[in-house]
Amino acid sequence: MIHITESNVTIIVKDMDASIRFYEQIGLTLKQRWDNHYAMLVTTGITIGLHPGKDTGNHSGTLSVGFMIESINTAKALLETNGIPFTDDDGKSGHYLHFKDPDNTILYFVEPKWV
Repeated sequence: MIHITESNVTIIVKDMDASIRFYEQIGLTLKQRWDNHYAMLVTTGITIGLHPGKDTGNHSGTLSVGFMIESINTAKALLETNGIPFTDDDGKSGHYLHFKDPDNTILYFVEPKWV
């Protein structure tokens, strides 16, 4: 049996520098960068890999990455401070802030409503 030591979600991006700046702005930390070939950013419980695409059509189109948070107001202020547009949705399972990265990958912050 194989022992998996770590995992990540890889997002295809157009501009490595812009994407790294974006993910750092929303609270991830750059773990490793291999020039413009690949970068890994981390936060609690997830590693996101960034890989440059050869054309603008090379993306998943259906990927969504969520980050659980403790304070929706703090997250809202972070997005506003960095000029990141978002929509606010107070749903049954939590309070959500939906936004996109520079390559239109769907992301969200959620303050869960635990039952």
